Amino acid sequence: MVRIGAGEVVVLEGSGGAGGRASGQAAVGLPVVVPVRGCGGSPVQGGDVGAVACDAVGALDWGGQPRTLPTGPARPRTDGRRRIMLSAADREEVSRGIAEGTSGQAIAARIGRAPSVVSREIARHGGRERYRATRAARVAVQARCRPKARKLDRDVLRAGVITRLRAGYSPDQVAGRLRHEHGGEHAERVADTVSHEAIYTWIYALPKGELAKQGILLRSGRTRRHPRGRRSSPGARIVGMTSIDARPAEASDRAVPGSWEGDLMIGKGGRSAMATLVERTSRYTVPVALPAGRRDADTTCDALIAAVAGMPAQLVKTLTWDQGSEMAAHAAFSLASNVDVYFAHPHSPWERGTNENTNGLLREYFPKGTEITDDQTYLDLVARELNNRPRRILGYRTPAEVFTDLLTSSIASTG
Repeated sequence: MVRIGAGEVVVLEGSGGAGGRASGQAAVGLPVVVPVRGCGGSPVQGGDVGAVACDAVGALDWGGQPRTLPTGPARPRTDGRRRIMLSAADREEVSRGIAEGTSGQAIAARIGRAPSVVSREIARHGGRERYRATRAARVAVQARCRPKARKLDRDVLRAGVITRLRAGYSPDQVAGRLRHEHGGEHAERVADTVSHEAIYTWIYALPKGELAKQGILLRSGRTRRHPRGRRSSPGARIVGMTSIDARPAEASDRAVPGSWEGDLMIGKGGRSAMATLVERTSRYTVPVALPAGRRDADTTCDALIAAVAGMPAQLVKTLTWDQGSEMAAHAAFSLASNVDVYFAHPHSPWERGTNENTNGLLREYFPKGTEITDDQTYLDLVARELNNRPRRILGYRTPAEVFTDLLTSSIASTG
């Protein structure tokens, strides 16, 4: 039966009528008073089970029926207190509940908090075996003290971190190299103190201008976090090109060294450029100067032929390029160098991911909007510095170390 009063609806279940249960079923719950609102009503505010009333003026006039909520355990009402600090009384109640062997959910219901709050509180302060209310309160007060000294400011490795950052290492390379050099019994402490995230946090927390005073510049040039985006570049149809789909399997999975990726890097206003080559297995990088920044097919072909001429043939087998018109003379390059050229699909830079990443590293030396030199000696110096940086993908070895090992093993296998 549904009785409508001034500003409220009383729903009596189990009493027959439109909202009642069929004959033979037991009545559920007590009368529930809910405010008149839009269709959907209000959840039951008392008891474990009950009903939700539709709008008495609207839905019931149009044939709406009261709905029965499924039976379930009552959840503690937190009243938005998830982010409010636990009080001393709360912690005493947690400690008492642990001593009684009460579950975390029951303790949470007792103090009106979410179960996750109680679970983290107990885990944070020694678990059920070691939890003490007074000690937990004291530790919580100390943890809230500000300002807090960052891990990197307190650690003896701070000088080593700053030195490597000044040398151009990324925070990930710094952290990985330190773990590589300080392994064994100190590995866990180093991993916790000088993780790449700890280094980034330290960098981004420095006052404005402090990075420059420290002589530190991230490769990206940024001093704070911000989202990144990438725009695709147009492709061009190359006559007689071989698709990357036909590239040998050993080149695709990096199982055999000698597969390279290449691209152009364009300078300010398109007036200067250089070609970049990177070996897929070792990440060894070779920048190639283009005379006067010319990037037509013939100039690019001649420059690439000269670049690979001095390399061991067993370490230069394939070259993957995008569909830029600068590689229109790929057949002449293959004939002169005996290197097979494969072309990635249009607008698919991930198919040459190693080269794209390497170009990003080279942008540290040649930022966008600056001229790119055609002095090969200078480019070789840049390559030497880049090839002697540790890489995470190489287990924090350097590309030069890996490339040298590949060269030595290939000579030994053919000797």
